[in-house]
Amino acid sequence: MLKTAVQEQLLPGDTLQAKWDFAQQAGYDAIELRGKGDLHFASRRAELQQAREDGVVMPTVCVDMPHFLGAFDEDLRRDAVAQMKSQLTVIAEIGGTGAQTPASYGMFSRRLPPFEPPRTEEEDREVLLAGLTELGEHARREGVTLFLEPLNRYEDHMVNRLEQAADLIRAVGLDSVRIGIDSYHMNIEETDPAAAILAHADVIGHAQVSDSNRFQPGAGHLDWPAWLGALHTIGYDGHLALECRLTGDPVEAVRSVPAFLARSGA
Repeated sequence: MLKTAVQEQLLPGDTLQAKWDFAQQAGYDAIELRGKGDLHFASRRAELQQAREDGVVMPTVCVDMPHFLGAFDEDLRRDAVAQMKSQLTVIAEIGGTGAQTPASYGMFSRRLPPFEPPRTEEEDREVLLAGLTELGEHARREGVTLFLEPLNRYEDHMVNRLEQAADLIRAVGLDSVRIGIDSYHMNIEETDPAAAILAHADVIGHAQVSDSNRFQPGAGHLDWPAWLGALHTIGYDGHLALECRLTGDPVEAVRSVPAFLARSGA
C-alpha cells in the first residue's frame, strides 16, 4: 500500500506538531514541507529539529521560490542553486529523503507571446545539465536526492514530459537525481500517463498528487486506478504527496484524500 503525505500549507494548525496531529487522524503518513527562497528553509532549523524530535515525519521539501535552476539570468540561476543546496542540506539534517524542484516556473512558455525564448534548446540543455550535476553532487554528499519535476507547457518551456526529465537525468548519470512526477502536469502532457511511469520507472523517485483540474484527488477526471496501478507495477515505495488547490470545505477536502486514494488503488 502506497504511503500518503500532505504539504504543510494545506493542513490546519499553527505548528508542525498540530498539523501532524490532524494529518495522522486523516490517514496521512507524512508531511511534505515547503522551501521558500532567501534561505528561509534553513532559518527553520530549530523548528524542524524540534518537530522531528516530537515524531513529525517530514521526508521531502518542495521548493516555493521566485526563480529556479533554469533561470535566464546567471545571477538568478546561481542563487537558485544555492537555495536548493541549502534545502537539500536541511532536509538531510532532519532525516528526510530529498527536495523537489522544476527547471523553472512561470519564466517562459512557447504557448504564449512572444513564443520564442531568448535561449536555444541546446543552451537550455547546457544550463540544466550544469545545474542538475552540481545539485546532484551536493545531494549525493548529503545522502539525499534531488527530484526534478516536469511542469506543463504553460508553466515551463524546457521540461514538460517524463521523457525529457529522464533524458537529462540519464545524461547527468547520478543516482542522487531522480524525477519527481506530478499527476496534474502528467495529465496535460503525457499521451498515456501510466505508460510514461512504466517507461521511466528506473528514474522516478518521488510523486505528487492532484487531480486533472489541480484540485484534490477525486475532484476531477484523472484515471487514478491506472496511474496508481502503474506506480504499484514499478514498485514505487515513496510517498504520494498532496500538492493541490482545494475545492469545497478545505479541511474536509484534505481529510478526504487518503481514503479516496485507497479506494482508487493506493
